[in-house]
Amino acid sequence: MSTKKEIQEDVDVLEQETQKHEIVLHNDDVNTFDFVIDSLIDVCEHTLEQAEQCTILVHYKGKCTVKTGEYDFLKPRCSKLLSLGLSAEIV
Repeated sequence: MSTKKEIQEDVDVLEQETQKHEIVLHNDDVNTFDFVIDSLIDVCEHTLEQAEQCTILVHYKGKCTVKTGEYDFLKPRCSKLLSLGLSAEIV
């Protein structure tokens, strides 16, 4: 019989294995804060607060992870960000 702790450890390992990719948004000198925030809300389903925090991190640190998950889940979202003129990649 598995304990609750063992089951949680199994779930944690599974989550790490399936969520091994992330979309990284890079800073640019073209897009406005408002545009990036609106794009993150629309494409990545961020809350306003999440989108604002990511946008600030991108501006000051040069990049920020904006979404994590399986590659097939991230690919259309990354493509959409790129089509909007943002600089993003899946790593």
